[in-house]
Amino acid sequence: MGVRIYVPADTAAIALGADEVAEAILAQAQQRGVSIDLVRNGSRGLFWLEPLVEVQTDAGRVAYGPVQIEDVASLFAANFLQGGTHALSLGLTEEIPYLKKQDRLCFSRMGVTDPLSLSDYEAHQGYAGLRRCLHLTSTQIVQEVLDSGLRGRGGAAFPTGIKWKTVAAATAPQKYIVCNADEGDSGTYSDRMTMEGDPYMLIEGMTIAAIATGATRGYIYIRSEYPRALTVMQSAIEQATAAGYLGDNIAGSNYAFHLEVRKAAGSYVCGEETAMLESIEGKRGVVRAKPPIPALQGLFGAPTVINNVISFASVPLILERGAAFYKNFGLGRSTGTLPIQLTGNIRFGGLIEKAFGVTLRELLFDFGGGSASGRPIKAVQVGGPLGSYVPEQYWDLPFDYEAYAAVGATLGHGGIVVHDDSADMSKLARYAMEFCALESCGKCTPCRIGSTRGVEVIERLVQADANSALKPTQEKLLRDLCNTMQYGSLCALGGMTPNPVISALNYYPQDFGLAAANPASDQTKA
Repeated sequence: MGVRIYVPADTAAIALGADEVAEAILAQAQQRGVSIDLVRNGSRGLFWLEPLVEVQTDAGRVAYGPVQIEDVASLFAANFLQGGTHALSLGLTEEIPYLKKQDRLCFSRMGVTDPLSLSDYEAHQGYAGLRRCLHLTSTQIVQEVLDSGLRGRGGAAFPTGIKWKTVAAATAPQKYIVCNADEGDSGTYSDRMTMEGDPYMLIEGMTIAAIATGATRGYIYIRSEYPRALTVMQSAIEQATAAGYLGDNIAGSNYAFHLEVRKAAGSYVCGEETAMLESIEGKRGVVRAKPPIPALQGLFGAPTVINNVISFASVPLILERGAAFYKNFGLGRSTGTLPIQLTGNIRFGGLIEKAFGVTLRELLFDFGGGSASGRPIKAVQVGGPLGSYVPEQYWDLPFDYEAYAAVGATLGHGGIVVHDDSADMSKLARYAMEFCALESCGKCTPCRIGSTRGVEVIERLVQADANSALKPTQEKLLRDLCNTMQYGSLCALGGMTPNPVISALNYYPQDFGLAAANPASDQTKA
């Protein structure tokens, strides 16, 4: 076997030329008569360095990046196969500060292993959690998840163990495990990275959930815009089934779990759990009224566990290392780690896994290096397109569900989009309403009609003369409309669209032509 070289096959890396770089490395090695073993790994999440090429040396893996086709010949000439010095040298991968400062629990294998190699997965503690759970009762498994404090990483932050306990206690001939991988929020990609870079971790987590609750069938609902994730997950399911980790008699036990992939319908609202269930059942993706809750009457009317990718992917480590180990990370009721996705106008965008408690200021400057434009950062949207704009006065708050909720903000799926001082917040607020209008399933009036009226009101507010009586009238109308949407909408799409709008109004009134924020407004409410 020759020198092992790693070139990511992650979608982002491929978009930046990773496939071409891999081909150039193979061609150059053949031309020079050098034996190499090329591994297409997942991305480390340091996207400004992609394509990131790593070489296995006696001292450890040495990184070079960002590598382009024209750099390959000079890398060979610089003896990079033995970790030689080059203009693109980054030193030992694990010593890169951006990576070294992280708390990689869920993402510990990301970029380290061959995503579709089961032997590689097992060699890095893969399936250790499943093997332990095979010696536990259903109650003990659920209790481990409850004790860990794991909460839903899709945005709602509902305790994962409570969902599992409810389904486990239900009596039904059939139960289901459903993974919501319809990752549609702007600035988010941790689900995609997991499915492309460590798919067996997700499969293992779902399998543990099935054993804990008595489910025998499962579905992974993946957004249609993720073709590579769809391909990788399908291949991983086939290999796990062939190896006895899925299907009947899992790992030689009496448990059975059959897993399938479902391609999403391309609708943002199908990220809402009940609309997703409708889509999986072959219906139009429209939100269901609750109750009944999916844990009791979910997919095909049966008890169903629904969690997102990172929630399931966190479970194997909890079962392997124990609830106490996982709970030791984090802050208060926000235990463990969160994969934070740094995007927008930022110098060093990428995936940062940190324990809850890190501050937004640390993320923006210690990791992100400030804005890519070099201009002052003005606003940071946290939690996807339905998240609030967080002004600088809150950048030192700990990243914690309760701390953010107290100021009317949300962590959501961990997506962060950065805007510098050239951003017009009135245009971003208008976009939020327009996005809701386009993506609404149409079932409830506050969302369907309110978002359309919201676009119109914002336009009238911005266009009104500063001294016109129309200005305060339209501001009040917009706030009233947002209140109706927040409390009257059937699901989070209409209920949370007011978050970016009201936060923009409260903290950046000048962008709407308003001299100051309305003192009568509740500044803590997004």
